[in-house]
Amino acid sequence: MTPAPKPAEHPVPALTPEHILQTATGFFAAKTLLTANRFDLFSLLGDGEMTESGIGAATGIQPRGRRDFLDALVALGLLAREGDGPDARYGNTPETATFLDRKSPACIGGFLAMMNDRLYPFWHRLSEALESGELQNEANGGGKPMFETLYEDPARLKQFLEAMEGAQIGNFIALADAFDFSPYSTLADLGGALAPLSRIVAARHPHMKCISLDLPPAEPLARAKVEAAGLSDRVSVGSIDFFTQDFPAADVIAMGNILHDWDETQKRQLIAKAFAALPPGGAFIAIENVIDDARRENVLGLMMSLNMLIETEGGFDYTMADFTGWCRDAGFTRFEKIPLAGAASAAVAWKPG
Repeated sequence: MTPAPKPAEHPVPALTPEHILQTATGFFAAKTLLTANRFDLFSLLGDGEMTESGIGAATGIQPRGRRDFLDALVALGLLAREGDGPDARYGNTPETATFLDRKSPACIGGFLAMMNDRLYPFWHRLSEALESGELQNEANGGGKPMFETLYEDPARLKQFLEAMEGAQIGNFIALADAFDFSPYSTLADLGGALAPLSRIVAARHPHMKCISLDLPPAEPLARAKVEAAGLSDRVSVGSIDFFTQDFPAADVIAMGNILHDWDETQKRQLIAKAFAALPPGGAFIAIENVIDDARRENVLGLMMSLNMLIETEGGFDYTMADFTGWCRDAGFTRFEKIPLAGAASAAVAWKPG
C-alpha cells in the first residue's frame, strides 16, 4: 500500500521590514500632503476636475515631477482621478473636499499650513530635544517664548489661531452634541483662540451664553468671527492671563489643547483655578488627544506629547488617569471621558453639588 502523502506544511510567514519602512518614510507622505495644501490644490479643485496640465498652469508646478506628485496624492487616497495618461482628470475625494477646501466650513487647512511652516522644521530637532530636554522652537537658544513670539506677529498669529480652530473644530462639534448642556446656562472657554467652541455651543444650544478668552492680540480676530456668525448677543470675547488673573465664574469651564502646554505644577494650578470659579455641580472640560491609560494605543496623543517637548518648556500630554488624579486633588469628585473626533476626547470633571 502506498503511504498517504503527508499534509503540506505551511511555512511561517517571514518577517518583513514593511512596517518599519512605512514608518521611516512617513515624512514623504506628510510632506506631499502639506505641499499640496501649500499650493491650495484642494481649494483649486473644489467640486470640479482638472487635468495635470491645467493644474500646472494654475499653480506653477512644473512638468517634471508634476504627474508623480498628483498620482502620489491619488495613491495616498487624497485625490481622485478619472482616466489615465495626460488627459486624466483629478478631483477631490469626499474627505479632502470637506476638510481641505477653504470654502468648506470644516476646513482644517490652516492647521496643515502651520504644521508645514512651523512644526515640520522643528521636528528635525527631535533628537536634540530628547538629549537636552529643552524646547526646539523659536525660543530655542534664548529667544522669546513661543506664545510671545506667535502673538506679536499678526500674520503668524492669524495662521496659528486658524490652525487651532481647524485642528479642533470636529472635536468641538462632537462635544456640543455629546455633552449635556441642558443643566447649565454659561460657558467660559479659556484659551478660546477664534472662539469656535463658544460659537458652536451657542449655535447648537440657544439657552447658553458663552465667553471666549485668550491673550489680548487674539481678541479682535475672535470678535470678528463672532460678529460674522451673528452670535454677538450670546458670545462675548475678552482676554486673560491664565496665571495672573482669576477665571471668570461660569457653569462650564473648557480648555481646548491648553492643559498640555504646561508642566504638572502649572496644570494643577489651572485645574485648581477652574475648581474655584465653578459653582457646585459645575463642569471642567479639557479637550485634548487624551492618551490611553496603558499608553499603548493613542499614537496621536503620544506624538502630540513629543510635540510639546519641542514646543514648550514643560508641557506634555496625559492620560485620563492623570487628569482624574489632578482633578480629584483639586476637589472634583466625578469624572468622565467622552470620545470626540479621531484620537481626541473630552476629559470632564464635575465639582460636587
